[in-house]
Amino acid sequence: MRLDKYLKITRLIKRRTIANEACDAGRISVNGKVQRASYDVKENDIIEINLGTRPLKVRVLKVSEYATKENASTHYVVVE
Repeated sequence: MRLDKYLKITRLIKRRTIANEACDAGRISVNGKVQRASYDVKENDIIEINLGTRPLKVRVLKVSEYATKENASTHYVVVE
């Protein structure tokens, strides 16, 4: 699954266009490397989001095409 779509489905970023713009601006890194929105997210990837005042670092637990509001947070775990 594309990185921008994963961020939107898991509700880490509210809209896919904002996720895409954040990737283009270099604010999203995966496994310590800045990635484009087209990056293919895999399980156990570490995604770091640098938006706002403090960075958010999460580890991908599972990749699924759909997620409801209730189970969206089961797709990742916050590392720091």
